Amino acid sequence: MSGLPSSPWALQARGIQAQLGRSPVLHGIDIDLPRGRWTSVVGPNGAGKSTLLKVLAQLIPHAGTVRLLGDPLAGVPARERARRMAWLGQNESSGDDLRVWDVAMLGRLPHQAWLAGPSAADVAAVEQALRATQAWDWRARTLGQLSGGERQRVLLARALAVQAEVLLMDEPLANLDPPHQSDWLRVVRQLLAQGRTVVSVLHEISFALHADEMLIVAQGRVLHQGACGDAATHRMLEQVFDHRIAIVPVAGQWVALARDD
Repeated sequence: MSGLPSSPWALQARGIQAQLGRSPVLHGIDIDLPRGRWTSVVGPNGAGKSTLLKVLAQLIPHAGTVRLLGDPLAGVPARERARRMAWLGQNESSGDDLRVWDVAMLGRLPHQAWLAGPSAADVAAVEQALRATQAWDWRARTLGQLSGGERQRVLLARALAVQAEVLLMDEPLANLDPPHQSDWLRVVRQLLAQGRTVVSVLHEISFALHADEMLIVAQGRVLHQGACGDAATHRMLEQVFDHRIAIVPVAGQWVALARDD
């Protein structure tokens, strides 16, 4: 990543509508997600969070337009798009007989010529990604030999190996125990320090509050977008979850606590 950015926005969407089967899920969403920042997407179950992320990744049909780093996404060749934007989805399946090293190397495919073997840069990127997710020691093992949390860390390594400027992550903390959830947070901070952009759908509200920006979604619409430290963001969070949580400061960080009244 060099030179001045052409746009202050990593992703922009206008008039986004999408449906699953015959059921409308997103209803005319307009958003601007800042470049070089972490935006967390939160909301109740069934709000359309994952569908929105899949639209941004161009994984499902939709109406409306999306721009990536200032460019209309529909006009960006698939290979170039895969270099500029990486994806980590929920419950992704990969062959149990694939080695951890080979799964992570899949993240380098957009950088490789047709039928070409891995370059030195590919090997270095995969090693860096596996070490960042503490999966390096399993590189010769197969996915079938790993637990759910270990597999999730390998899939995160695959996304990191792309070295994309924009990373979209749908429920990246799934199956991770608390220490490795903290490790994920550290990885995100490192990405931000490199000038990259992270957009994540999270159920863990306290982790989502570590982000720079928060997008609150309900019933297929964006209710609020703002800084995670803003009082208006906290009020909307409490409201969208029917005031069953309270956003309070603990040890210098905002956290979500269940209300007991």
